[in-house]
Amino acid sequence: MNARDGLVRIRERLVENDARPSTLKLVDTMIDRASDAATEGVQATQAQLIRLLIRTPAANSDVGIYDDLVRLEAEVQEASARRMAEAEAAANRPLPKSRKYYKQQKQQNKRARG
Repeated sequence: MNARDGLVRIRERLVENDARPSTLKLVDTMIDRASDAATEGVQATQAQLIRLLIRTPAANSDVGIYDDLVRLEAEVQEASARRMAEAEAAANRPLPKSRKYYKQQKQQNKRARG
């Protein structure tokens, strides 16, 4: 995902979580930085972007910003774990056997009987 698009989604989620205005201001600043033409090709996941925001001096100096970002990071990690569990469950479910399998099984049973 493009870094700018990821930051916009992070901002939307922060608004949904009723984040502090200082947190939104920090994210707006980062969106402006990511809007430059030079940074247009930068790709990052939302989790990476949130970790980057947590490490900023503004987040380190303001506990409110830090708390908002950590809460969002926990939500993102939880959603990621849920998606991974669903994908694993889908990969591990038994697949139906093909018609060819049942034909071969029927032929083997006929050979064994007669």
